[in-house]
Amino acid sequence: MNSLSVLYTFYFLLSTLIFMDAYELIRGAKRIVGFTGAGISTESGIPDFRSPNGVWAKNRIIEFDEFVSSREARIEYWRQKIESWPEMRDAKPNAGHLAFAELEKQGRLRALITQNIDGLHQRAGNTRVIELHGTSVEAGCLSCLSRIPMNEAVRRVEAGDPAPVCERCGGLLKPATVSFGQMLPGREMRLADEAVRDCDLFLAVGSSLVVYPAASYPEQAKYLGARLIIVNRTPTPLDGMADAVLRDEIGTILPLLVQPV
Repeated sequence: MNSLSVLYTFYFLLSTLIFMDAYELIRGAKRIVGFTGAGISTESGIPDFRSPNGVWAKNRIIEFDEFVSSREARIEYWRQKIESWPEMRDAKPNAGHLAFAELEKQGRLRALITQNIDGLHQRAGNTRVIELHGTSVEAGCLSCLSRIPMNEAVRRVEAGDPAPVCERCGGLLKPATVSFGQMLPGREMRLADEAVRDCDLFLAVGSSLVVYPAASYPEQAKYLGARLIIVNRTPTPLDGMADAVLRDEIGTILPLLVQPV
């Protein structure tokens, strides 16, 4: 056996052991908190943010203060939304999303905290979703806080209203996502904190774990005694504290990890 074959065999055995460790941890958990980032949705055709072909590479970032103060910025913001909306609207949940729905069906998912705005977890069947960065499925008024379906807002823009306002109060209408410089939703932050304090396993999937305060949740869960599993294609800053780290494709590995007990 040559050296390459030895290395391959060693890697295969190590990967198998890590998988089995992660499987047993999930199998024994009663109060799992899931945490997902853009990586779980790329397999559904939704681009991430940081890659060379990601959202931030293709568009000028418009921060919240600029959206509020500049009509030109609002027009550009909505132009970007119109451009990306069909991709978001037509995306389907993949096997990774369905795996989290399976955990909820088993009665072992305490909550699912997500940084994603695509609504795919809900479409997959999850009901205990905490959306830290809001949702692109709706648009909301910044004044009266009323909401309308994104499809309705998109129709208004396409019909010639490039920076729509609320039909109820005349306030600024914005996709119900959290922009740079905008406060994270207080209710969701509180719910996420409560879930983290009441979990025995934290399952982080498809997140680079570099965006705070969201990335503090796996740290907090580990500090409070929960086990930590990370599933991500690339290394994260928290790999060293995890009980298991898996680099496999999410849609392939996650369904295997959450098979019914």
